[in-house]
Amino acid sequence: MAQPSASKPDTPVTGASLNEEGAAGKTTISSVVVQKVAGLATREVTGIHALGGGVSRAFGAIRERIPGSGTVTTSGVSVEVGEKQAAIDLDVVVEYGARIVDVARAVRRNVIGQVEQITGLEVIEVNIAVNDIHLPDENGGETESSRVE
Repeated sequence: MAQPSASKPDTPVTGASLNEEGAAGKTTISSVVVQKVAGLATREVTGIHALGGGVSRAFGAIRERIPGSGTVTTSGVSVEVGEKQAAIDLDVVVEYGARIVDVARAVRRNVIGQVEQITGLEVIEVNIAVNDIHLPDENGGETESSRVE
């Protein structure tokens, strides 16, 4: 009778996990990687206008104008990363008219799916703070004339 392999005899095969027993080395994932994946996954959701609170968005706008600084993908995203798990906090600005509960549910689902798929880490929580609502006329300056002249 053939003997089962010595690596993991009674473990169901459900997918690769980080730092399996018998692996030839250790894999670590930086918190910056998880921040970037979570930030991009958040921006993919309809109803999200921006990430970050007012101050972090202002600094991000300044940073984007500096040549060579690159784009800011981690503004409004903070993470805690362990060996096998991650916890994510998001600060978001939602588009006016979007149902915040539905947007938050979609963000949470997308972030968990993308982070777990790309990194192999288990996401134990995604906390979402809605800091502002973007109004349609906020981008273009004043749309009406001032009442005071």
